[in-house]
Amino acid sequence: MPEETQHQFDHARRAGFGPSDDIRQQRAQGALVKEEVAPAPGAAPEPIWMALGYEAVRQVMGDHVRFSNQRRFRAQAVRGGSKHRPQEMSGHLMDYDQPEHTRLRKMLTPEFTVRRIQRLKPVTEQIAERCLDAMERNGQPADLVDLYASPISGAVLCELLGVPRDDRREFLVKHQWQLEQDRSRKDRAAAQAYTSGYLRALVKRQRKDPDEGFIGQLIRDHGDNFDDEELLGICGLMVLAGLDNVTGMISLGVLALLEHPDQLAILLADPEKNVDRVVDELLRFLSVAHAPTPRTAVEDVVVAGQLVKAGEEIVCSIPMANRDPALGPDVDRFDVDRDPLPHIAFGHGIHHCIGAALGRMELRTAYLALWRRFPGLRLAVPAADVPHKTNSIAYGLERLPVAW
Repeated sequence: MPEETQHQFDHARRAGFGPSDDIRQQRAQGALVKEEVAPAPGAAPEPIWMALGYEAVRQVMGDHVRFSNQRRFRAQAVRGGSKHRPQEMSGHLMDYDQPEHTRLRKMLTPEFTVRRIQRLKPVTEQIAERCLDAMERNGQPADLVDLYASPISGAVLCELLGVPRDDRREFLVKHQWQLEQDRSRKDRAAAQAYTSGYLRALVKRQRKDPDEGFIGQLIRDHGDNFDDEELLGICGLMVLAGLDNVTGMISLGVLALLEHPDQLAILLADPEKNVDRVVDELLRFLSVAHAPTPRTAVEDVVVAGQLVKAGEEIVCSIPMANRDPALGPDVDRFDVDRDPLPHIAFGHGIHHCIGAALGRMELRTAYLALWRRFPGLRLAVPAADVPHKTNSIAYGLERLPVAW
């Protein structure tokens, strides 16, 4: 398991579409609580703060002055800057503090504007239609995760990165292998070596002959401002953020709508008009990202009435914050007709997800295409028999058998 996800998995317990009962019980103790968490498998537990209240989470995520994102490097990183960043974390925007973060994000932001993302929309629509064609050929019942949610997220990411179609299957399979905990450490290491090597070769080709895609355009516009290791890290982070999160949102979103037929009816009554509200409420309601990068206090700071000392870490629970009553009334109810709530499904502050517009476009396209093709879509098994993912980098489903 990647080191950066260790804290996340210890508190990422879910019950259905929401946080688990024990996380809710922790929230009842306060907006900021302390618990013992093992920083790595087999390691002794260490004390860590858990931010569970909406306002506490926003305070921590929004304060880049008193909290550092370089949590791997402990006190050295808080004071020492980039010289303490290991090479494998180069380019990982979520691990950068100011001013490095601003330098890198300014170069990346133009590639993720709404206008740029709209150029990917026709391709995404074509990908969705191809996946639906495959579902029809496969026949009923069909696994929506395997035949629709996962292929859409993978193909869109590969389009963005410029991975040739003939290479995509192996590239995506090997990426998934490196995250599967039931595989041996040797197999996961080999899969990680493959994906890193593939991306390194891709960056090298683009350096030599940049095209009009994401990597090529970055090299054209800013090629002298970062080295290949940083560009490689940018690509690796995009893979981590752009696959499991989108796959989980598509599949869980379909399940949530099928289990809430009154809300599905609102979408189907006027899909083009209502889909954006549906997507926004599903992002809040599902919150598939467990937590952002743990924050390390640079100095003593008070959060939710508790003193957090310099050097102590805080993990922010996005699912619990997005279900906090402070966010709005009746937050445990899935309600696409409510006024949109200021949720933090894409984060908050300077580390707000740079790919938010891309993610929203993918979800919008996926939901519209699916119900346009299969207006009678239904579960092929009882909802209780749908297996949810556990111990994963993002919340989601193992399988979603559907019929139409």
